[in-house]
Amino acid sequence: MLNRYPLWKNLLIIFILLIGALYASPNLYPEDYAVQLSGNRDIHQVDQPLMDKVTSALTREGLSFKAAELVDKSGLIRFADGETQLRAKKVISTVLGENYIVALNLAPTTPEWLENIGAGPMKLGLDLRGGVHFLLEVDMATAVAQRLDVYVSEIKVKLREDKLRYRSVDHREDGSLAVKFADAATRDSAAVLLRKDYNEFVFQTDDVENANFLTITLTERTTRAIEDYAIKQNLTTLRNRVNELGVAEPLVQRQGRNRIVVQLPGVQDTAAAKRIIGKTANLEFRLEAKPDDSRGLTETYEFRNEPGRKGVLEKDIIITGSSVSNAQSTFDENGQPQVSITLDNKGGQLMGRTTRNAIKRRMAVLFVEYKARTLVETVDGVQVERRIPYIEKKIISLATIQSVLGNQFRITGLDGAGESSELALLLRAGALAAPVYFVEERTVGPSLGAENIQQGVTSVQIGFALVLIFMLVVYRTFGLLANIALCVNLVLLVAVMSLLSATLTLPGIAGIVLTVGMAVDANVLIFARIKEELKNGLPPQSAISAGFDRAFTTILDANITTLIAAVILFAMGTGPVKGFAITLSVGILTSMFTAILVTRALVNLTYGGRKLKSLSI
Repeated sequence: MLNRYPLWKNLLIIFILLIGALYASPNLYPEDYAVQLSGNRDIHQVDQPLMDKVTSALTREGLSFKAAELVDKSGLIRFADGETQLRAKKVISTVLGENYIVALNLAPTTPEWLENIGAGPMKLGLDLRGGVHFLLEVDMATAVAQRLDVYVSEIKVKLREDKLRYRSVDHREDGSLAVKFADAATRDSAAVLLRKDYNEFVFQTDDVENANFLTITLTERTTRAIEDYAIKQNLTTLRNRVNELGVAEPLVQRQGRNRIVVQLPGVQDTAAAKRIIGKTANLEFRLEAKPDDSRGLTETYEFRNEPGRKGVLEKDIIITGSSVSNAQSTFDENGQPQVSITLDNKGGQLMGRTTRNAIKRRMAVLFVEYKARTLVETVDGVQVERRIPYIEKKIISLATIQSVLGNQFRITGLDGAGESSELALLLRAGALAAPVYFVEERTVGPSLGAENIQQGVTSVQIGFALVLIFMLVVYRTFGLLANIALCVNLVLLVAVMSLLSATLTLPGIAGIVLTVGMAVDANVLIFARIKEELKNGLPPQSAISAGFDRAFTTILDANITTLIAAVILFAMGTGPVKGFAITLSVGILTSMFTAILVTRALVNLTYGGRKLKSLSI
């Protein structure tokens, strides 16, 4: 019968609508303002007595809270508003001191039965939820210097393997390497050998008094490539670290030649975020120096967890943390924390080659951190801050090599499971190719985010109301059916965004507003076609069928071209542009479903199978 859907199609549409309503419903449960408590080491854990101590302090200060609970070895205290949350954080921080991390958070209130089926609210971006914004600067000079230090070790190994005796290999302040030889013939042979494997250098021979030097300088092109690699590697590493933190839809992107922007929605405690994000930690593996080694070939370092104890190590670096492909925090047979290391192929070869000739000698794991001191100077009567970078190296462990090491081994001697977990995280996420320094840090408060949300919701409501009125006035009964389909479209849009764990930002709200207008565009095309068919003399039922069928191609073409534009925006854009592109793309797909199938189902239920003399359109 004309304009009647079969039962299975109606049931399918109803099923989709019910699923959409189910997965959109968590967004009806607003998040609670909360303060989260966690210990910064395993010896400082959050337990019930500690929670009782905190809640008692809040009660004494007259700060009411909705609930206090223990969740996965951390405490969570919920509050009714953001002002109480901020005041409570200060009180709790004073009570607990520096041994605990006290962070602002937003706690979900979604019913457990919805969470069990994978339903959750949309995640909110930095501009809506609040969070922290960091601007990091990459130390390019150190990136080049680090690469040159690796070249120094490689060149020494290469010369030894070919039995070319050298006096020293030094890294000069001007960025060049100076290899000193006893005679010119050996130097010239070394130059021929090294030119084959190191075409990224410019080689120059120099004779100074009784010494013969081979000066090696990086080409400008190679220097730029090292700097570009440092930025790209740091971007990858920072993204991995952010992912390990479990932050929803972070933004990590390059800005200019040597800066990186990091935005963490929902994170309000900058100190806790900086501890992982900005930590420029790496490892160096070196052999302990022999008693007869000259002082010029050795360096002395303190132990990280044993102040006063020192170890003398060879200057040559076997491998660094950049050779680590995986790291996991585990425990040894005595229950002591350790980190199980897996090296990449090149790292495994270098480790095997070195340890093969070092059985019963000790190898040190050196923990390297790049830090900076801020010095305030007065220049022409104006105080100016100057950042002075420095490197801190301390020994984690110094263990005897019992057998030849390959791609897998363990690091012990760590100060608790907390340190082993953090070290494993940093290594697993990847070593930063160059130090980064915090140029700017900014916290976007939840109150500002709430204001943005309210403005965004108001804009959607106004746009939605104007569209509803327009459709009712112009298309009457058909307009009413289109408005019902538009409501369904919004529900499905929110459901899909929630299922995809997409992040909603202010530009995303703009995409929703645009979707509201585009959602009825298809209905306008269909209804205009129905009117045209009625004018051409077709009976009402035939005009309805022809209107939907003949407008389909136009609707499909228009939506596909818009979808292509949205995909390009997502692929080429960053941050806010991606947020807009996501909501626009999802909105296009849901609006096509509602305009073509849902609206027609409603029209069929209203007019299908009836004898009609006219239509209210």
